[in-house]
Amino acid sequence: MHLQLLVNGQQREVDVNEEATLLEVLREHLRLTGAKNGCGEGTCGACTVIMGGKAVRACRTPVARAAGQEIITVEGLTPREKEIYAWAFTAAGAVQCGFCTPGMVMEAKALLDRQPDPGEAEIRQALKAHLCRCTGYQKIITAVRLAGQALRGEIEPYRGEPAGLGKAFFRPDAPPKVLGEAVFVDDMQVPGMLYGAVFRLPVARARIKGIDTTVARKQPGVVAVLTADDIPGKRYQGHIFKDWPALVAVGEETRYAGDALALVAAKSTREARAALDFIKVDYEELPPLTSPEEALAPGAPALHPRGNLLSETQVKKGDAEAALRSCAHVVTNTYQTPFTEHAFLEPESALAVPENGGLTVYTSTQGVYEIHAQLVSLLNLPPDKIRVINRFVGGGFGGKEDLSVQHHAALLAWATQRPVKLTWTRRESILCHPKRHAMTITMTTGCDAAGNLVALVADLVADTGAYASLGAQVLERACTHATGPYRIPNVTIRGRAVYTNNPPAGAFRGFGVPQSNFAMETQMNLLAAATGLSPWQIRWQNALEPGDTLATGQVVSEDIGIKETLLAVKEAYESSPCAGIACAFKNVGLGVGTPDTGRANLAVEGGRVRIYSSAACMGQGLESVLIQIVAETTGLPAEVIDCVLSDTALTPDAGCTTASRQSLFTGEATRRAAAALAEALRGRTLAELEGRVFRGEFHGVTDPLNSTREHPLTHVGYSYATQVVLLDDAGKVSKVVAAYDIGRAINPLNLEGQIEGGIVMGLGYALTEDFPLREGIPERQTLGRLGLLRSHQVPAMEVHLIEKGGTPYAYGAKGVGELATIPTAAAVAGAYYRFDGKVRLSLPLEGTPYTRG
Repeated sequence: MHLQLLVNGQQREVDVNEEATLLEVLREHLRLTGAKNGCGEGTCGACTVIMGGKAVRACRTPVARAAGQEIITVEGLTPREKEIYAWAFTAAGAVQCGFCTPGMVMEAKALLDRQPDPGEAEIRQALKAHLCRCTGYQKIITAVRLAGQALRGEIEPYRGEPAGLGKAFFRPDAPPKVLGEAVFVDDMQVPGMLYGAVFRLPVARARIKGIDTTVARKQPGVVAVLTADDIPGKRYQGHIFKDWPALVAVGEETRYAGDALALVAAKSTREARAALDFIKVDYEELPPLTSPEEALAPGAPALHPRGNLLSETQVKKGDAEAALRSCAHVVTNTYQTPFTEHAFLEPESALAVPENGGLTVYTSTQGVYEIHAQLVSLLNLPPDKIRVINRFVGGGFGGKEDLSVQHHAALLAWATQRPVKLTWTRRESILCHPKRHAMTITMTTGCDAAGNLVALVADLVADTGAYASLGAQVLERACTHATGPYRIPNVTIRGRAVYTNNPPAGAFRGFGVPQSNFAMETQMNLLAAATGLSPWQIRWQNALEPGDTLATGQVVSEDIGIKETLLAVKEAYESSPCAGIACAFKNVGLGVGTPDTGRANLAVEGGRVRIYSSAACMGQGLESVLIQIVAETTGLPAEVIDCVLSDTALTPDAGCTTASRQSLFTGEATRRAAAALAEALRGRTLAELEGRVFRGEFHGVTDPLNSTREHPLTHVGYSYATQVVLLDDAGKVSKVVAAYDIGRAINPLNLEGQIEGGIVMGLGYALTEDFPLREGIPERQTLGRLGLLRSHQVPAMEVHLIEKGGTPYAYGAKGVGELATIPTAAAVAGAYYRFDGKVRLSLPLEGTPYTRG
């Protein structure tokens, strides 16, 4: 089909498939990649453009409908509009991962073109067709108001604060994200590129009897079809446990519906996916194990050689069982929490390019070195023949730690010796990548007559799904944090992570602690009722203080700020009879004896300082944090400091962006390197140091869980928080007040945005998000059915940053990314308990105005 299109003021001619969408033509034919493909279903808004003066979702607009109409993409904004929108979204702190941002900008333009001075309600309504998983929307609404003021001539764009500690320094990555100039993997094209697709079965568990790819190989455009026999190295990979096959072989069983059996490379995406229909698999469907109870039952089939019990965690302090008998009040309940989908806006994508006798793999991951190690093993190549480079990462929240598309793109590229890009559809992303663990938690908590906690006994069972991912480690954190940030002299906790045929479960913001926190904080509310104390008071008198010991035996350090967070929200809590409150804490760094190192090199190049580190920025603003640390340490202005992140050929291994660790670990490594640079600069100029490299490392040395030491150091640091959730008369959440002990705020603007985004994610976990399965297969495989909260559903948020000094590292910065979301669900549950007196023991909470009909 031949079409003429008017795009950004230019006539463009294209020959396209009759079924092509406007988004496909813009991105693949016209190379206007500012509009993003986040869902393909018109749900997320990332593809928004203006057509005929109205905002439209390009992914659901047939391109034939666009003929004869004026189309404006983010690339077609006027120079003045580009200046204003880039400034407004940066100044408001409205940009994190940035994948959704160009679509938001185009919606804002459409609104401000028709209504130059909209109110907040109008902005929320205009943006309700858009999803943002990072920011919590509040700062996006502020950005639209700022843009409107600037377009009306009421204010002029201004610069951010200088790059020093505690400054609202404007993050350098924000403007290119706002304007669609930031390159995500799926935006990339290279000469001779092929497109990959993956064959999977429609069932969760099956025995594979045969795979016939003969007809598929003969389909139009197909260049290669691969099966397990074509893997040159070790087929089983995994982040920690090597239990996940890159391709399931004949004679083996599939363990979930996302298992890959064959790969196709073709000259177009349409041809690659069409060829999948011609792969014939002979298989015997087997009954899936869909719960830990089934998997642990006597006689249950073993899903892995190690059996169905992935791991077990035990935490013991004192004699909890005996202590419970002395308690004046004892509460026992069983809690249920669901699987949850990460719903990051950028679907998984990788581009593998053969070069220099090896492969360069462009991807979107939380740890390039973790991906690198597995690709080396899979392809049986020397480490120097594999290079992994992160492009911009469109959100992760723990969901981009495991291999997803990287190994399949690499296998196809290596087999064909041509570049291969493989991007999952949203359905594939939901079907395949690991989720937040569903857990069953039985907890008994006892206190004396005065409300002082005496003992806790808990049993946690986590459904880790088909593969280990990080299930053992998630379970461990769920157990070690099940006490909450409270003084409890007697603790017995047992946890088990169990294999099933459900989707794998792995890292997700909070890493197991949102589940156990929901249980513990609900127990606190019930004990408060039994003792006659207020929920605030029982938390205050049991809150940890310096010198107390955690359940692991670690002594609480002087930097703890949990009581300060309680004081910060006390007035908000006491202002409403329907306020819920919850406290939380979360480790910073991997801890429990795991080797954990942050690294950064500072190179003087061309009269500038360039920071090199493999630490991944997923939107949290790591680049600006590192620049601010260098500026603070050296006195150099930000204008001469650059940052290069996540390239295994250029940057030192700084570990995965997980466990809220990068600000502290890579921040401290950067500070140490910057201190060496500052010393070298005494009496010298940067020009005189040209070519010098200053290296920084920080090793977080910790003790393993259940160490024989009397007081082990299980983690180098902890962050603490308290949240208050307020309900209106109709029972809807009207406001969230949150206080966070963050040690030292390197960039308050970034921190506030992370916390607001975490709160909204926690509200969804509490109220609207669910992930039901049928025979191990997700029932909801589109973004629109996941219950994600949108701008018009989000309450006001008030954030208090408590700076008590922090650890001795990275100027006292402590991570907040995970902690941001942990206490919210429990605080919401507490609010409803006070609202109607009902104790809710499962998530999402039942019997609220948000409950699905």
